[in-house]
Amino acid sequence: MMKKTFLLVVCLSVCWFAQAQDSPKIGELLRINGPSGQFYNHVSFPQLNILVKRGKIASYKPVCRNEVVIDEVVTKNNGETYVVLKKKDGSKFFDFISKVEANYTKAVDSGNYL
Repeated sequence: MMKKTFLLVVCLSVCWFAQAQDSPKIGELLRINGPSGQFYNHVSFPQLNILVKRGKIASYKPVCRNEVVIDEVVTKNNGETYVVLKKKDGSKFFDFISKVEANYTKAVDSGNYL
């Protein structure tokens, strides 16, 4: 009896932690990983040619490993959850973008966040 109760508690806590990861909260801290390919597919960073036009290096390395804060959570009509991100230290992405939007579920599944 005690063994079954313990297993039930363990299973419920695992389910609770798995569900908690799917719902973003305002103020939650995330870390941006490098893109899974050449570009970020689920985070709306500018394309590399736009960075070059603004006088920046055509690379996403300046945003890799940055800590960001969820500023806003938006649920679109199609049911997907988007988050608005800003840097934890208050500076701008690439020195000209203060906030970016990202598809939370797809970005977490692809490994763009830690």
